[in-house]
Amino acid sequence: MENKTKKLGLMALTALVISSSIGSGIFGIASDMAAGTSPGAAIAAWIITGMGVLMLCLALTNIIRKRPELSGIFSYATETFGPFGGFISGWGYWLSAWLGNIAFATIMMSALSYFFPALGDGSNLLSILIASLILWLMCFVVNRGLESAAILNTIITVCKLVPLFIFTVAALIAFKGRLFTADFWGTISGNFSLKEVLVQVKASMMVLMWVFVGIEGAAMMSDRAQSKKTAGKATVLGLIGLLCIYLLLSLLPYGLMERVEISQLKQPAMAYLLSSIVGPWGASFINIAMIISVTGCWLSWTMLPVETTLLMANQNLLPKKFGEVNNQNVPTFSLVFMTILSQIFIFTLLFTNKAYNFAYSLCTAAIFVTWIMVCIYQVKLSCERRKEKGEIWQLLIGILGTGFYGWAIWASGIGYFLMCMLVYVVGIFLYVKARKEYGVTKVFSKKELVVIGFIILFAVLSVFMLATGKIAV
Repeated sequence: MENKTKKLGLMALTALVISSSIGSGIFGIASDMAAGTSPGAAIAAWIITGMGVLMLCLALTNIIRKRPELSGIFSYATETFGPFGGFISGWGYWLSAWLGNIAFATIMMSALSYFFPALGDGSNLLSILIASLILWLMCFVVNRGLESAAILNTIITVCKLVPLFIFTVAALIAFKGRLFTADFWGTISGNFSLKEVLVQVKASMMVLMWVFVGIEGAAMMSDRAQSKKTAGKATVLGLIGLLCIYLLLSLLPYGLMERVEISQLKQPAMAYLLSSIVGPWGASFINIAMIISVTGCWLSWTMLPVETTLLMANQNLLPKKFGEVNNQNVPTFSLVFMTILSQIFIFTLLFTNKAYNFAYSLCTAAIFVTWIMVCIYQVKLSCERRKEKGEIWQLLIGILGTGFYGWAIWASGIGYFLMCMLVYVVGIFLYVKARKEYGVTKVFSKKELVVIGFIILFAVLSVFMLATGKIAV
């Protein structure tokens, strides 16, 4: 029997991109950035990051338009490096997505603790039990159908953008220009210093990249879009919307409080900033808004990794079990497998000091692998079509994007990137099982064996860094 499902239009996909990115990060970005970045350096950081993310979006749009038959963002790595490259990219995306859900769980409990003090700092046993209940509720909703969940997500997106708009208006009215420019560059001399500004930019890189995780959401869901062209448009529109929102909400606080005060605010910082303008009700208002926001983002990021494993199984990169779907065309086994892993990780948060920061840092580091492979394929595709009009610009986009994400891996903290290799070691066993299921006798080439050697080496190195305290947990 043919399974007829509704196709997602431009509005639903754009909402998915925005909602996938606007989660918890935007509500805490003020204090996260103020901790190491001055207003001038923050502007420089946004320009650099915005250009890097723009290269990724333009590359995705170009690839979707020219290779519409490719399914899933990881398939670009398959085209470049073969099946194992596709697995590396897809596994990184999948890992990033469900680790993001852990970050959402911890910050949501923190917001709820404002109203229910028994939840403590959001990482005690009661918080974890409630987060676990929500985790399995998300599993149930997505298992009922991805398209229905996406429609619900569109509604949630509208609900959470309204409070952000109200905060922006209030902040613009209360904004003090002198306060904003008092320590504009954050340097010892008070004047511009390229070296000192770049240090500040580097310090804010993980925070900035975290709020952009999800920008590739439309590309990942392109098989369920009305057309591949619609998915490309949604990606660019989503980026434009996000840049406008992020610039305002991260820079306006510098004109409301001194930088030191902002950096010491509890999370979510936006709640206490609005409270300083309009009174105590502002904190309650923003905490409620963040709970709604995280709910939408959590829902989106439950859909995306499930779609990833389904596509990977269909391309023989994961065991067949991951590709089995129910009557709603949802891979139930894959969804439950991911939820169980998330559940295990949530319980480990009882033993970590900075659960939210640790989870989102790992999430961002994991997705760098996928993003840089997209840009590398952009370079390859442009070289293959070098005689066509406009390909020199597409080649430049690919080169700039590859360079940016290579730098971002280093700038954001190489330790978190190395830690992701631990999960890759586990994933390799599933990849081997999948290839043997499909009758592949020689699973790895000599070059791929070298790559596996480096993955194992990096995994061991990350354990050493954890044991010696060089990676904070």
